Amino acid sequence: MALLRWFRFLWAVDVAWDQATRVEARDFSRWLQAAPKPGWLSHWRAASESAPERPRPLSLPVAPRKAPGAVNPVTGKAAPGLGYAAATRAHSEAVLRSFYEFHLETGSGPMVNPFPLSRGRGRRANEHHNPMEPFCQQRSGLFRPRLAPRRPRRIPDDKFNELFALLGSDRDRALVAFWVSTGARASELLGALSGDAYPGQQLITVVRKGSRALQQLPASPDAFVWLRLYQAALEGLVPTGPDQPLWWTLRPPFRALAYHAAYRMFARANEALGANWSLHDLRHTAAYRMAQDPDMALTDVQWVLGHARLPTTQIYVSPLPEDVIARVLAHYQRRAEPRPTPPQSAYRPESLDVIFARRPK
Repeated sequence: MALLRWFRFLWAVDVAWDQATRVEARDFSRWLQAAPKPGWLSHWRAASESAPERPRPLSLPVAPRKAPGAVNPVTGKAAPGLGYAAATRAHSEAVLRSFYEFHLETGSGPMVNPFPLSRGRGRRANEHHNPMEPFCQQRSGLFRPRLAPRRPRRIPDDKFNELFALLGSDRDRALVAFWVSTGARASELLGALSGDAYPGQQLITVVRKGSRALQQLPASPDAFVWLRLYQAALEGLVPTGPDQPLWWTLRPPFRALAYHAAYRMFARANEALGANWSLHDLRHTAAYRMAQDPDMALTDVQWVLGHARLPTTQIYVSPLPEDVIARVLAHYQRRAEPRPTPPQSAYRPESLDVIFARRPK
């Protein structure tokens, strides 16, 4: 999508991709800051004004649609805005710089990369970095936007319980319980097979997204309880075997559960609660819970999440504002309470006078 956006910009200004210069790259970066997303405004208006509402079950209330960029009162997350986010622009710059670096090495592109690194650097950011020191948080590309520091995300425990109660089947409860206890990505868990679950050891095997390596992840006992209830409901309806998918659709014809179906399942529960959490927020919730446990090492959390670098996991050590506020208010409450009086000595005064050679009163 980033390449297609760049090619469409070049077609509009009538410049070939292998003849682009820093001028076109600079104009493209500025255009991304000011231009709205194509078709987003008309799509939102059509969905909120003219499109009829689909019938929904009476037990699930329908949350009102939010305007682009509005902050959700339940989650505090802003809805996607009309323009391109800074993270999208940063990702686009990284993709295009790597694209032209590849063609520079093969000799099939321009002589100069239109998206260079910042001046005063080597070929890549942190080229001569000391592994004993933290990485520098600075821009690596000349046209790369500055990003705000990342903060940990999570679903509060009380809201998670409300969200979990709105799930409609044992399969959905098992999925959410596995996501929030293992920290696996949505696609990693959906790709698990029946032979990958080991209830006796409380382990489930997933294929990691980046390295494609097999890794066993520990899960909570509740997740395997919901999994067994879900499997008992589908017994005799779906094929069984260690090489068969673990997650199936609930209506015939039975098929392996895809990502978009799981996304819609979670979105329906969100709409009933009036929230806008995503499936990836369950992974953040699991990471935050494990990182805040004083008896769990941060390197163990890194291994469970599959992070290549420890600084990526360290963002979950930073406390959230609501947790800090709750602890500070509890501190003020403890200070306002009267301090207990120290216990009186059980020794007789005359005995203390003898021990410390004091004159009796």
